[in-house]
Amino acid sequence: MAMNRIPGQNIYIGGIFSLKNKAALERANITHILSVLRLQPQEETFAGFQHHRIDVDDVEDENLLEHFPSAIKFIQSGLDAGGGVLVHCAMGKSRSATICIAYLLHQQPSALSPQSALAIIKESRPLCEPNDGFMKQLSIYHQMGCSDDVISHPLYNRWLYHREVEESVACGRAPEMSSVLFEDEQSHKPQDNTDRTTEIKCRKCRRNLATTPFIIPHGPQNGAKGPTDCAHIFLHPLTWMRPCLFPNSEEDGAPSGDAPLSGRLTCPNTSCGFNIGKFAWQGMQCSCGDWVVPAIGLAKARIDMSQRVNVGRLPPAALGIRLPPSMRPNPADGSTNGRGNL
Repeated sequence: MAMNRIPGQNIYIGGIFSLKNKAALERANITHILSVLRLQPQEETFAGFQHHRIDVDDVEDENLLEHFPSAIKFIQSGLDAGGGVLVHCAMGKSRSATICIAYLLHQQPSALSPQSALAIIKESRPLCEPNDGFMKQLSIYHQMGCSDDVISHPLYNRWLYHREVEESVACGRAPEMSSVLFEDEQSHKPQDNTDRTTEIKCRKCRRNLATTPFIIPHGPQNGAKGPTDCAHIFLHPLTWMRPCLFPNSEEDGAPSGDAPLSGRLTCPNTSCGFNIGKFAWQGMQCSCGDWVVPAIGLAKARIDMSQRVNVGRLPPAALGIRLPPSMRPNPADGSTNGRGNL
């Protein structure tokens, strides 16, 4: 099984030994070769071909996501030129399959998922099986709409932030302050697209702490049963948390020093200082049974939560506004021609 053609595409996937079968490459009209592996054959192997290489290992923590746009662009250039494209790694199983899945997703982002794209590739090459880390990266790529600008996308930056936290915790230390993604400081802030916004305030001084876009949803996983009312509300890192998360840091952005792995969260109002929760970079298990990593949690017993109506997102009727008959929605089809009121 040197190389196999992806159904419906002039793209072939294979291992490193597929490079030695010159006759097969010629029959498939291969003009472009994409190498996705750290160990590279001698350059004369690619004489007569357009060649692009991505130096990565087949390990779960390898960042292949950042290479998706350049790989897809190279594949498309080969197809547009009328030739065939060979995507290979060492075995033609994980790295090359990941790149081919990314290409298929980019072509049909709304019709395919990482799993369905993998199924297409497996029709001709059943051994394809990207490692779990690559599948997660494909999922993130799909969530960001298969963007051509991966490295500036908020989802990519958040993924990098979580990787940094995991690596730091594995070494027994907190992440550097410069690597933490304070969500309220980002140019692309999370948006609240709901009819109501949850507002969280300190129970003692009523200082605003967070709103819906900065809350991390969580709950019992895989059907596990747990308390219906969680004891904590988990948040993304916010600017006011900086003195608690990095008590030894300077305001001007100096190195964070020996920041604690876990600790208390206090109200940012200096005249209050109420203990409102706790944080743990290594993660924390909520009373519902779900693990949140990293965990920055506000104790519900020490905060007040309220709902604010987003007036601009509600229909007039929900606000008690009586519309004239010509503007009322038609119950039959949802139109506003007023016929349903006659």
